[in-house]
Amino acid sequence: MASIRRALSPVPHPGDRTNGETCFVSSPLSKSPLSSQSYPPPARLMCSYFGSLDYAFYKVWTSVLGLLSQRSSRLSDSSKLKGQIWRRALLQFFVCFVVGAFIGLTPFVSLNLSPNIVSKRQAFSAEVLHPYENDHLFDDVSRNMTSTLNSSAFPDNSTSEPKLVYSEVKDEIAGNASINPLLDQELIESKKLLIIVTPTEAHSFQAYYLNRLAHILKLVPPPLLWLVVEMDSQLIETADILRRTGVMYRHLVCKKNSTEENDKTVHLRNMALTHIETHRLDGIVYFADDSNLYYLDVFEQMRKISRFGTWVVARLAENNRKVILQGPICNGSHVVGWHTDEMAKRSQRFYAEISGFAFNSTVLWDPKRWNRSTIEPIRHLDIVNGGFQVSTFIEQVVEDESQMEGFPVHCSRIMVWQFNAGNIAASV
Repeated sequence: MASIRRALSPVPHPGDRTNGETCFVSSPLSKSPLSSQSYPPPARLMCSYFGSLDYAFYKVWTSVLGLLSQRSSRLSDSSKLKGQIWRRALLQFFVCFVVGAFIGLTPFVSLNLSPNIVSKRQAFSAEVLHPYENDHLFDDVSRNMTSTLNSSAFPDNSTSEPKLVYSEVKDEIAGNASINPLLDQELIESKKLLIIVTPTEAHSFQAYYLNRLAHILKLVPPPLLWLVVEMDSQLIETADILRRTGVMYRHLVCKKNSTEENDKTVHLRNMALTHIETHRLDGIVYFADDSNLYYLDVFEQMRKISRFGTWVVARLAENNRKVILQGPICNGSHVVGWHTDEMAKRSQRFYAEISGFAFNSTVLWDPKRWNRSTIEPIRHLDIVNGGFQVSTFIEQVVEDESQMEGFPVHCSRIMVWQFNAGNIAASV
């Protein structure tokens, strides 16, 4: 067989020499005139076609890469921005959670601390024990000691120490028992309610009288209740004065018709007594007319009254030149006689002024406590006049001077001055 071999000529490169001649290879991008002369027309068309395709592909590829790079940069920027937003939101949420937890736990911390503070204060506070409380304390101590001894598993010789502790506690409480009654007495006296009864009516000096008495009552340590009684209806002026006094009061109205001046005062006081009896007010009742002058000592002495207390009242005569004393003569706190006016009637049982005594309010609504023989209500009588009204009222509260207490000791001071409208008009 004969083989036919065809020598393949190498691909010409630019600048190569073939047979001593330089060979130029045309490129699709070159537009030199040599390219048109090197190839025949069909080869030149194909070369230019593929060259244009390469160029178009290159342009498309570069544009796609540009778009992808811009999109990736935008995605990275947006992801970074979203990451920063989430981090900021998480940080704010964490801060709010910590603050809320702190605020929510604060009340529980304060409640847990307050019992400890109270217990520490109670540990250092001095406790006043009543006599009957001391007896209960002895019983509780002995009961606790007995239960401890019965429940212990130690031998009998170990009970000497609890017995020693019990004896020490008992001796200490017994030593303080002599001091406790004095402290108990002062505590009871400071907490007694004073019930001040003041009848009033519309007149030219009403505002002056009520304001003056209100300023005095405002200086008295509480508790104090001021019962102001008017006839027929509550006057707007009186109600306005009472609201501005700063004293705890009750504004009462008496509906009973009366034409005489003395009867009006009697009915007003009886209205206050009915109010005290109905509501069972527990305290010391005192009839304080608004035209009188009072020292603060008289209100302090009232809180020492057990059943009935009395004192001297100074009354200025109508000519303003003479002072008349009316009230008890005392030996210590025992009433042994009475100051009387020369014009006073000798048939009168007790010579006291309406502002010269006070009594325990339980006498009105608890007759069994004071062994009263009658259950009739205690009231002022409108059938008698002058000093007889005061005397007959006192006769319903006590039987004789043995049930009275004189204040202060020996009735040595004047604590109430009594005036009438004529004296005030003359001084003004």
